[in-house]
Amino acid sequence: MRRSMLGAALALASLMGAASAQDFPTRPVTMVIPFAAGGPTDVLGRIIGARMGELLGQNVIIENVGGAGGMTGSSKVAQARPDGYTMVLGTVGTHAQGQTLYKKPLYNAATDFTPVVLIADVPIVLITRKDLPVRDLKEFVDYAKKNQDKMQFGSAGAGSATHLGCVVLNSAMGVNITHVPYRGTGPAMQDLQGGRIDYLCEVVSTAKPQIDGDTVKAVAMLTKQRSSALPNVPTAIEQGLNVEAYTWNALFLPKGAPDAIVKKLHDAALQAMHTAAVKDRLEGLGAMIVPDDRATPEYLGGFVKSEIEKWAAPIKASGASVE
Repeated sequence: MRRSMLGAALALASLMGAASAQDFPTRPVTMVIPFAAGGPTDVLGRIIGARMGELLGQNVIIENVGGAGGMTGSSKVAQARPDGYTMVLGTVGTHAQGQTLYKKPLYNAATDFTPVVLIADVPIVLITRKDLPVRDLKEFVDYAKKNQDKMQFGSAGAGSATHLGCVVLNSAMGVNITHVPYRGTGPAMQDLQGGRIDYLCEVVSTAKPQIDGDTVKAVAMLTKQRSSALPNVPTAIEQGLNVEAYTWNALFLPKGAPDAIVKKLHDAALQAMHTAAVKDRLEGLGAMIVPDDRATPEYLGGFVKSEIEKWAAPIKASGASVE
């Protein structure tokens, strides 16, 4: 009798779960951006989130939770209920680089989340304050070697992609320059424009408006190829320095999220990525929407593991670490 009752209860729970997933979402969904408003992750998240909300029939609410290079906001999602109503827009910093850079990461990026969708690859560009007396990467390297004791570079936070971009750049140049971490790209960019720091290794989407507006100076793309958003900015490799830095954006739910809900959010994100207005806007900012075969949850799960492994070597070689 007990077994039959238990079986009936399990069957009922299964049916209720299926019905719940079928009706999902019945209220607004929160997308945690683990950086300050106005930065590249925030910009991309708001563009994708607005379209996802239209497709899901419920608003996607953006919540900015900065700190610890994006780990604070990501950790909040890792600890949330896996019901689909709280997701995080992760980056190479929050879900790969930080796993090695931080001595005590707040989570295991490979096991504490449910992968949903990889959205875009985004190049990183080296930009300087406008009055820094350099015209190209060779002059920048020479200047940095002579002035490293008094120079400062900024980032969106310790462990962020913008921090690690400059870590590998500094290592390739053979310099040791003071790092000034901010709570997001917005305040870092303000201080660069104000001349209070010397350079940033910034994501193209937020660097481009400042470059176009001539408020900062672009020195080199830190990717293998030039960006279509900044076609006149040569790569570091073109200028004789073998260094590569980039970021990416992907959506994650807490570990244990139901497959049916993962699929709903994945499908909405993919449809948003295919929306012409969204694609045009993101590509205009320098983001490169990934093809469908790289946008599956299965691909993202394996990709995170490979990125953690890929970045471990250069981070360890640089000697960079954060308590």
